[in-house]
Amino acid sequence: MAGYDLRSLDLPKLTGTALRAFAAALANPLTRPLLIPSLLKQGGFDRFAAQRLDEPPTFQPLVRAAAPAAAPMPIGELETTLGPHVPGTPFRTIRDYAQAYRAGATTPEEVARRVLAAIEQSDAGDRPLRAFIANNPEDVLAQARASTARIRAGQPLSIFDGVPVAVKDEVDQVPYPTTVGTTFLGSRPAAEDATVVARLRAAGALLIGKANMHEIGINPNGCNAHYGPARNPYDPSHDTGGSSSGPAAAVAAGLCPVSVGADGGGSIRVPASLCGLVGLKPTFGRISEHGAAPLCWSVAHLGPIGATVEDVALAYGLMAGPDPADPNSQHQPDVTLAGWNTADLHGLTLGIYRPWFEHATPAVVAACEAMVAHFTQAGARVREIVIPELDAMRLAHVLTILSEMAASMANRREELGRLGASVRTTLALTTAFTSADYIRAQRMRTRALAIFDGVFQEVDAIITPATAITAPLIPTRDAAGGWSDLSADTEVMRYVFPGNLAGLPALSFPVGYDEAGLPIGMQAMGRHWAEATLLRIAYVAEQHVQRQRPRVFFPILGS
Repeated sequence: MAGYDLRSLDLPKLTGTALRAFAAALANPLTRPLLIPSLLKQGGFDRFAAQRLDEPPTFQPLVRAAAPAAAPMPIGELETTLGPHVPGTPFRTIRDYAQAYRAGATTPEEVARRVLAAIEQSDAGDRPLRAFIANNPEDVLAQARASTARIRAGQPLSIFDGVPVAVKDEVDQVPYPTTVGTTFLGSRPAAEDATVVARLRAAGALLIGKANMHEIGINPNGCNAHYGPARNPYDPSHDTGGSSSGPAAAVAAGLCPVSVGADGGGSIRVPASLCGLVGLKPTFGRISEHGAAPLCWSVAHLGPIGATVEDVALAYGLMAGPDPADPNSQHQPDVTLAGWNTADLHGLTLGIYRPWFEHATPAVVAACEAMVAHFTQAGARVREIVIPELDAMRLAHVLTILSEMAASMANRREELGRLGASVRTTLALTTAFTSADYIRAQRMRTRALAIFDGVFQEVDAIITPATAITAPLIPTRDAAGGWSDLSADTEVMRYVFPGNLAGLPALSFPVGYDEAGLPIGMQAMGRHWAEATLLRIAYVAEQHVQRQRPRVFFPILGS
């Protein structure tokens, strides 16, 4: 059996003129053939092409339940899943908002005005937060007035009624266009809400705007050349991670307790980790993709980013479940939150692949090791495991997501020059990909599913860091024009890609901070449909972490 084979890269970070020149050279038919082979070799694609794969291809990692769910979890059941409030967090939670409204301490209308003022304030100064691409004050206030009237009448729609929620601008929400972070998509407002947004709206959530994102979600950082980079509330000189950069920045800054993100290659879990939050990528097919931009069909997942495990559990329970508009959602078992807030881990076996776990900075490894010790004290059994062929899985994921993104942009070729230079640089790699390469990646997906099936015969969850580094610095020169940093991208994606390739649920959650006060996250990855188990693990972790308030923070409900 082959040993651990993932590698770190040491490549230059490109910004400004150098990045634009490199993107132009890749676009030029004369110079492209001189550059692409070297880039592919550096990335390891030559090794993947030489690998023998006898498995048939798997084009979607969809695992069918023996007894598919007939309907989503009823809204009224969400509150019944709550246990004791976990004290000590500097963030205000969904529960805090609901209790404040019901006690008459404030109203959704007052909160809406504070949120709108805070968003405006957050974008002032020389380091704007840029959590949002767009928000419509008239629409936000209209929602808030309706919510206030319901709560005063003693008829809130759910615990979410009047609670601020941000939605990544990859997901349709009336009355906004869905730009996907570009200047040419979303020329018209969405005709209807995406299913996840419709479920939030039906629960009374206060939808406060469309959150920023990396353009077309193609890289795991907060770079956006058109709307500005999203900045990390823990230190605005540092990146949020991406591509769900705005949803994470909005929650970390206190503008809302939960947001809607999208994850094709870590795009929920990476920014949640770097911004000190909880982020869930559910099982493939668990949350409807209806109304999400069609960017990467076989690795795409919608899910929540929240201030606490409880916030993510509530949002997941509301968003998940079958949807007639999404055939992939029709094969899941009942959505359950049973046991998610059990304060011990007795009966659970956690797997650690030691070389993978330790392939991170010393601060990250130390914080994660300390949390593993807490898990054993909470009753978990820890077992050493081996996960072979991780590098082949990484390459299969890259081939899959980039090929699908290139295909999603194929009808807009005349406008691709309007994409930022970093996006054009990444898309240029796909010019060398063939149909045979894509099929090879899907054959590797079949092998990956078998590998993880074997691992989950031994353990209930796989524990890793969420990212190998804490939040990188945003370039100080020409950051608004974007940047390309493949070395950092490799470090933040080291643990996330298997969840997308194999469709496994995975959750990132805070476990500490480095010497600079930047958050450190851990990841738990589980069997298909086992989201409640991952929430339980994170809930136990939450009892042992002293959370710190970010530097940029808006106390919407008061300090």
